[in-house]
Amino acid sequence: MRNSSDKPDEHREVPQLIQSSTSKKRDSSSDDPALHEASIDIKDHGILFDKKKYRVRCNYCGKEMRGYSRLKQHLGGIGTDVTHCEEVPKYIKVYMRNNYQKKSKVGHSDSSQKKSKVGHSDSSQKKSKVRHSDNSQKKRKVCHSHKSHSSSDDFPEKNGIHVEPGQPTILKKRKHSAIIEYSGFEQEDERLQDLHHSKISNKMMNEEEAVDDSSRQTQTCIGRFFIENGIAFSAANSSTFRKMTIALTEGGSTAYKVPSCDDLKGWILEEELKAMREHVRKVMCSWGSTGCSILLDGWTDEKGRNMINFVVDSPQGPIFMKSADCSDSIGYIDAMITLLSGVIEEIGVQNVVQIITYTTADSMKAVGKQITEKYKSVFWTVCASHCIGLMLEKIETLGTESRVLSKAKAITKFIYSHETVLKLMRKHTGGFDLVSSSRIRSMMPFLILERIESQKKKLSKMFTSPEWEDSTLASTADGRTVADLVAGETSFWSETEMLLKACVPLLRALDLLNGEDSRPQLGYIYETMDQVKETIKRKYKGRKTEYRPFWRVIDGIWDNLLHSPIHAAGCYLNPGLFYSDDFSTDDEVKKGLWCCIGRVVEDERELELIASQLKKYKKARGAFGDEDAVDQRRRLAPAKWWSLYGGECPELQRLAVRILSQTCTGALRYGLKRSLTEELHVKGRNGVDQKRWTELTFIRHNLRLQNLPVTKANYTDIFLEPIDPMDEWIGGGSMEGKAAEQNGNV
Repeated sequence: MRNSSDKPDEHREVPQLIQSSTSKKRDSSSDDPALHEASIDIKDHGILFDKKKYRVRCNYCGKEMRGYSRLKQHLGGIGTDVTHCEEVPKYIKVYMRNNYQKKSKVGHSDSSQKKSKVGHSDSSQKKSKVRHSDNSQKKRKVCHSHKSHSSSDDFPEKNGIHVEPGQPTILKKRKHSAIIEYSGFEQEDERLQDLHHSKISNKMMNEEEAVDDSSRQTQTCIGRFFIENGIAFSAANSSTFRKMTIALTEGGSTAYKVPSCDDLKGWILEEELKAMREHVRKVMCSWGSTGCSILLDGWTDEKGRNMINFVVDSPQGPIFMKSADCSDSIGYIDAMITLLSGVIEEIGVQNVVQIITYTTADSMKAVGKQITEKYKSVFWTVCASHCIGLMLEKIETLGTESRVLSKAKAITKFIYSHETVLKLMRKHTGGFDLVSSSRIRSMMPFLILERIESQKKKLSKMFTSPEWEDSTLASTADGRTVADLVAGETSFWSETEMLLKACVPLLRALDLLNGEDSRPQLGYIYETMDQVKETIKRKYKGRKTEYRPFWRVIDGIWDNLLHSPIHAAGCYLNPGLFYSDDFSTDDEVKKGLWCCIGRVVEDERELELIASQLKKYKKARGAFGDEDAVDQRRRLAPAKWWSLYGGECPELQRLAVRILSQTCTGALRYGLKRSLTEELHVKGRNGVDQKRWTELTFIRHNLRLQNLPVTKANYTDIFLEPIDPMDEWIGGGSMEGKAAEQNGNV
């Protein structure tokens, strides 16, 4: 800053539309049609899962289509308007093709007869009458035959063969494997076919179907609520759930069907999974131009298991990719390298710009070193939020600061340990809570101290009010101590004010880096940390003895843990900073820029081009100096600015866009529910249940990421979460205080 061979138990959660890499193919060792022809019926090879729209699902690959006729084309590899099945046994493919062609010939013969009748209309009346009679009889026979074939293929029979109504599963007859791999990509012809079917369906839909569709959308919304919030599907069978939905629509004109548990586990889950796969596919398509960052989120659960989530972040939005349980791995470092290498290869090495880790532990440092040696173009960085948390943690241990926080903790413990005092405090503060928890534990003491300071006058008024003076608790030792701290001892407030001068800038930096400014922050981390230091210096009015201890803490974490060459490159390539009057390209920034370029660019010719283009950027020549480009330097996100005005320097433009499109913070800010991942990795489930849990976890995590706030206002207190009732900041008061409260109320 200026001035092992054993792989962990993992579940890959980025779903593939066809799970060919993990599901074993059906046994088709016997391809003799003679052995099977008697049992071949089109309805044995597909499931009718939507009776109203006659949607059928292939038993072999899971592809959905309209009607059994298309299923027959799909299985027989016939025509170009339907995707051909790649997994159907050969004998079935041949049979379906031959059977379909026979029907086509019948239809063609019928058409020829019609044309023949018209073509010979000028013949004698006698012959015409005879032929007309014969042709009419033949026509009726042929049409009746053709109609019966059509009915058998496209519509469910009410009598005769039973159509299994069961709950839809993508691969009904396949075996399940322990690790389920997914991919967000679809074949283009499948997408076009689905669009074609959608148009046909919309054209045929009548008023009754429109009402049904509205009801279906309502059920889907309810289902999404169940899935996103991890509510058990069996809750749909609850009488109170039914009463609640009836009460919500009572008196209204809208009527709809409340989804059942089977609906939630069946078609609703499947449609949500399909929609989420499409969302993931679109995000993945953007990685080629912007690059992406792999965010690691690791923890140890109550059972002692080492869990980790993998989130992939890019300007198009974050996606949850997979999770793993590394507990049973022999050699944690080797297991993590194997696991991370698999993730990088799956995303594409050319798409990965950096990996952001959640810890500074020595084991992860070793992992990062080996990964960057293996993949030269990939940077290994530590989460900026975690590093700022470490700065706050170190500040907490300083002498005076530690005493101030101890006094603040005594205040909150006393208030929250006595219900009557808590009620009195909320009465005087208008319902304000002094205590709030944070996902970054080291933030919590300073957040609470800031909240206490913001209510200084109201708390002082409370502890001097007649209600407090008349209470029994006011005469206890704890009561007198806390009252003196708040209303009598001025030193506590002066010490609080001094400490917050150093800590509030760090808290505001956390807000800024984690969403208050929606632009990717890698290009701003240098400037942000410099501004934190300058703000602290200014608040202490330049008195070195007062601000220097905090600067030493910040510089120590920055130099040894947080700073990376990619941060220096981001600072240099950020036009809003680079072209500012006070920007100085010191040695640290220049060295970091060229280190970054050297690792990413291997071609000598490209290096020469970038060096030449950097001179053009430095002197603001060409499009860089246009009026619009100058005007937008600070207004646009840096990557967007380069995409608009860097076209004359394509090599430098590509490098700048990829670097400036990245974040500098980890997955913790997204608040994914770790309990979902922990439940996913519970052992002992059968294949069907495990598959459903894998899909549910994938949908729930990605719904959370997809529905993140988009406005700055919604990012307020982004790390806050409910406080643990047993937390030390609200722990039980002294025995003396509790006894006093039992004997008399405020």
